[in-house]
Amino acid sequence: MATKTIDHHELIAQIDRLYEDALALEKKFAGAVKKVHPRFKKSAKNLLHYLALRQHDIRELQESLSLIGLSSLGRAEGHVLASLSAVRTQLCHLAKCAPHHKELAVSFFENRKLLAQHTESLLGPLPENRTTRIMVTFSTDLAKDYDLVVRMLKAGMNCARINCAHDNEKTWTAMIKNIRKAEKETGLPCTILFDLMGPKLRTGELKAGPKAVAIHQIHNELGLPTSPATIWLTGSGAPAPVMADAVLPVEDDWVAQLQEGDKIKFTDTRGRKRTMSVIRKEKKGVVAHLLKTSYIVTGTELSVKNKTITDSTTKVGTLPPIELPILLKKDHYLILHKDPVPGEPARFDANGHILTPAFISCTLPEVFSQVKAGAPILFDDGAIEGIVEEVEPEKMLVKITFAKDKGSFLRADKGINLPESNLHLHDLTEKDKKDLKFIAKNADIVNLSFANHPVMVEALFAEIKKLKAEDLAVMLKIETKEGFKNLPHLLLSVMQTYPAGIMIARGDLAVECGWQRLAEVQEEILWLCEASHIPVVWATQVLETLAKKGRPSRAEITDAAMAQRADCVMLNKGPHIIEAITMLHDIMHRMQEHQHKKTSMLRSLHISELMTETSD
Repeated sequence: MATKTIDHHELIAQIDRLYEDALALEKKFAGAVKKVHPRFKKSAKNLLHYLALRQHDIRELQESLSLIGLSSLGRAEGHVLASLSAVRTQLCHLAKCAPHHKELAVSFFENRKLLAQHTESLLGPLPENRTTRIMVTFSTDLAKDYDLVVRMLKAGMNCARINCAHDNEKTWTAMIKNIRKAEKETGLPCTILFDLMGPKLRTGELKAGPKAVAIHQIHNELGLPTSPATIWLTGSGAPAPVMADAVLPVEDDWVAQLQEGDKIKFTDTRGRKRTMSVIRKEKKGVVAHLLKTSYIVTGTELSVKNKTITDSTTKVGTLPPIELPILLKKDHYLILHKDPVPGEPARFDANGHILTPAFISCTLPEVFSQVKAGAPILFDDGAIEGIVEEVEPEKMLVKITFAKDKGSFLRADKGINLPESNLHLHDLTEKDKKDLKFIAKNADIVNLSFANHPVMVEALFAEIKKLKAEDLAVMLKIETKEGFKNLPHLLLSVMQTYPAGIMIARGDLAVECGWQRLAEVQEEILWLCEASHIPVVWATQVLETLAKKGRPSRAEITDAAMAQRADCVMLNKGPHIIEAITMLHDIMHRMQEHQHKKTSMLRSLHISELMTETSD
């Protein structure tokens, strides 16, 4: 086999061209670099150098460098000019020419130092025995469950995420109080991040169903009951002291008479006779167990036989209405309304033919002027797919192209994605502005959801300036195709403040960019953030089945191990969150001992055409 001849001078010329292109792109964006925070100056220049490098397909150059034992530039992200200069110097030794000493934006040693400094400024001090932080999304119950917050901190949580799309300021305040109290008790720091809801397109409300509750006992895999349902009966509306399957409002005086061991009898909506057993008496109610599935409505009569009780019967108070979801199957039609009319399922005739299609509204009516017929549309994180067939000023007609074989349910407040439509959703919503006032006083970081365009970042900075909250750190949540394409510009924009970070929200990102591209997309985001020395949060469904069901899948273990390449990994809270935190800590601790970011073959990068400015 013939040996490949290596022309050292030609390789030097290629390196010089890459170097000059890097400086040319830096010069082109000199205005943007001038605006970035002083602590991000070097990082901004290095980002532009990396983008210039990745506009070339250098795989042939890489192969030639590897054949003569030199660096293939596969780990150049954090120090592009330093890598090019080091390779050039070695080539000059081989070619017996004088090396050139050129100015470097970031040296080899500065790369890790800058990222470590930026990460600590944003996410707090490095945890013990681990190089990656753990973030946990808080759920409503953590406003009351202080002990669990303490356990989460002790297990390894470093950051708490609170989502403004849920709960309210009263609940958020209680969460923050528990976090700060737990910090003092444990001596462990916890950074608090708030997600602004952002311009998220969601389904509107559904028509209210009957005021009822369905109560089911716990079954095993064979369908056999394994434990009873837990019911909280209260007259004051007090929260349940335990995890309850249902809450029944009853009269204060009646529930106050009950004692442990009392049997509460009733007839459910199907005429089935049922009995609940009181197992625990509390100050503001009782906890009862129910052994059989029951359907209870407002006004259901409850009775108890006990000689010490004077008033043996009462009626269940007002229950919240049941949501009636819309069942959609392939080839069904759905009407999406501009006005906020409550959605309803389709109506059928006796033969099962649709008389009137299902309909629902959406939360951002401005998209109606930006969507065209033929555009794909996805609901509920891609669980339901469709095509927009007709667009009118007040509604659009969607044909369902994918759903489960037996149909998929569409509920209120579920995400809507239009990945091929150019939606100009670049403004902060009024809710965002209102929530930001609370965040500015109580949080360490604000996370801008659905960050699509630098205009959104500028709008956020303007609001922060109005609130005189310049110390509030900013994170951008990348979860749309537009945000991904504009990532270089978004990075340069967010680097105007300090500290700053990026969250890879893999749920919506997968729906927008396509499941098959998710691995590639998240890899490119990691590369660009490493070039910027910007800390990254790896989010969505990490150890999800472990947190929710107590046992992880094999794929989740691998995913968690890969997540170690980010600077922080986010978990969603579930019944087994302590186990999830503990396992994630263990995986990352072990992986950091023997995982090194692999050398990457550098084809041309298709993330953004930086040679042209983004359009407004």
